[in-house]
Parts: sequence; structure tokens; C-alpha cells
Amino acid sequence: MIELLCERFGITGRVRDAATAAYERARNLTYPSQDRVAANVLQAFLDEGIVESDLAGTLGYGYDDAARARYESLLCRIFQAERALARLSIVSGTHAIVAALSACAPPGKALLSISGRPYDTLRNAIADAPHCLVSTGVEYREVALRRDGEPDFAAIERALRSGDVAVAFVQRSRGYAPRPSLRVAQCEAAGALVKARAPHAVVVVDNCYGELVEEREPSENVDLIVGSLIKNAGGSMAPAGGYVAGRATLVDRVAARVYAPGLGAALGPTLGFGRALVQGLFQAPLIVAQTLRGLDFWAALFEGLGYEVEPKAGALRTDIVQAIRLGSAQSIEQFAGGLQAALPVNARFRPEPGAVPGYAEPVVMSSGAFVAGSTLELSCDAPLRPPFEVYVQGGVSTAHSYLGALFAARAVAA
Repeated sequence: MIELLCERFGITGRVRDAATAAYERARNLTYPSQDRVAANVLQAFLDEGIVESDLAGTLGYGYDDAARARYESLLCRIFQAERALARLSIVSGTHAIVAALSACAPPGKALLSISGRPYDTLRNAIADAPHCLVSTGVEYREVALRRDGEPDFAAIERALRSGDVAVAFVQRSRGYAPRPSLRVAQCEAAGALVKARAPHAVVVVDNCYGELVEEREPSENVDLIVGSLIKNAGGSMAPAGGYVAGRATLVDRVAARVYAPGLGAALGPTLGFGRALVQGLFQAPLIVAQTLRGLDFWAALFEGLGYEVEPKAGALRTDIVQAIRLGSAQSIEQFAGGLQAALPVNARFRPEPGAVPGYAEPVVMSSGAFVAGSTLELSCDAPLRPPFEVYVQGGVSTAHSYLGALFAARAVAA
């Protein structure tokens, strides 16, 4: 495949040589966790017993929407959750996270991030923007990860001694930070410490980019997991949406915040998209497996070209994000332009640095997805700040991921 792509698209010289070596390095990597993930999803569908009439959906208020009920039940089975709220009207992962945090952290209590500073837009929504959570009377604190990327259990324990922590928040993925993403086991271990020292605190895990990558989702010592439907779980078919899953009483509390007290989860039409949501979830393990294989090629290729990458090819992956340290703003812009030229939509556009709400520095993004914002479909993001890392996300087929990597490498190696 690499030789074919290089020949078809004029990839030559050191990029072609590095790509050939990277392909040989990555082609035989195995992903044992994906077998368990696929089996889990298949069992969930067979146990759920969906019939075709369940997929029709509703309009208007969305009362008694069978597609929604089936979809949320499937998520409960796969995520090992008591209840799930998955709606098109939750428009992003950030929206879902803020809804969960605001529902569980009352004024006068504290929200503690135990995985360091959250990604920029979420940090903005919590503490910096007008009408943020802090403006409602919630106190916000952070405990940084250790230098090796592990949760700092000693510092977390000290932070919990105040006795006023209502929510402990964990961000599983790296976001735009130069640190490894957290494993499910690390999220659960941090949750266990919180439960031991502050039993009434709610543990919320931002699960974005991590769904279906490991054998299971965070559940032990975790009260809520939150994410976007146009990333992993959407299988590249979900048109929009976000989810909150976990303890039933807390999901009900979030539903009352998203909609209205007394109505809560009873509302929310699927607008005819129930079939796409359910089918996307069914094929999500296949897409995630393709993504992981493609990202290992990205890692092998750019490491072969002399760049620092995290994780390395063949290392344990806990999400669908590949960090590549390019070292300069110019290289980031070249990289983004190269990737954009390989995308199926808007390939003729050129990414330019620009202001993005919630970010202090200009941000460069490559995006050409069939669903806007569906980073599962292959994209990259990079704030123009040291250490000048670019974050590659997704890739619904390994062939397309290979092509994107070749175009991006050619652009920075020219």
C-alpha cells in the first residue's frame, strides 16, 4: 500500500524511504484489546435485541423515542453504566462535561481537577469566560500530574483534606498538553483515592477520544464518564451529539440541568438519525482499530524523520491522539497544510493560524470531515506555543491515514 501511494502521489526521497521503513515497522503490530472491544459491542447488540421499528425516531419533543432509548441502553451495556444520556442537542464533549460539572458542583463547593490543567476551552468554561462555573460560586482548584505523567496521589490527598470538594475531575486524553494520555486503570486508581478520602465527592472522567480503545471504559470508582458522539463512539456516522453515562441519580441530575427539572431525560428527539447513531456504534470498533493502526504509522514515520513522538509506534495507546513535536510554528503550519491537502472535504483550502474562542494563542487546524468537528475522521490541531506540538486525531481507514501522514511529512521535509 505504501509503495502504491508513494507512486500514485509522487512521494519521493527521504520521505518515501522513511515511509517504507515505517510501514515495515508498524504493519505487524497487534491490538489484542480490540478483539475484546469488538466482542463487547457484539454482545451488547445481541443482548439488546433491537428491531427495525426501533430505529424510526421522533420529531418535536421526542417523547417515547425508541431509537434514543435503545441507543442509550446500548451505551449502558458497553460502558457498564447504570444510565446514559446521549442526545443530539448536547453539541460537543465540552458541552457534556460542563453540564455534568455544573450539575454536580453546587455553589460554595469545590471542583478539583486531579489531572492538571484541562484543555483550553474547558478551562475557559470552568474559570475564565463570562458566566463560567466559578462565577456561580464554585471554587476551582487543580492538582498537576507528576513529571512522569502519573496522577500525583500525595498531592491529590492533600487537596482533598479541605473537605469541600464536591467533584473530582479527570481528563483522560492529553488535550493540547505535552503529557501522555491516562489509562483506564490510572483514572480508576485516582477515583479510588478520592472515594477513600472524600466519599461524597463525584468523580467525573472526560472520556473523549478514549472510547473503545482499551478493553473497557472507566467505571470502577468513577461516577460519570462524559464524551462526544462524533468521536470514537459515533463510528464516523453520528451526525452530532454528546453523552453522559454512569450512576443513574447523577445522570438524572445532569438531564435536569440540560433540559428542565421535572422533564429531564424524557425529552430529546432523534430526528430520524437514530439509525445512524446505532449503526455508527455498531461499526465503531472497526473504525477505532483502523485509527490505531494508522496512528502507529504516523508515529513510526515521523520518528524515522527525526521528530519526537508520543506515543511511539507499538506503545500502549489509550486514545486516538498522536502527538508530534515539530519544534516551530512554521513547521506546524506546513504540516497542517500538507495534511489538509489529503482530506476528502476542503482539500483545496489552506489552514491558517487564527483566534479560536477559549485559546490564548492562535490555533492551526486541518479538518476536512464529512461531519464538521468529527476528529475521528482524521484531523490535526495545534496551538502555536512551545513546545510546538501538533496533535493528529483519528483516521477512519488506514489507507487514508497513510496518505495524510505522507502528505504532512512531505510538507515539513521539503
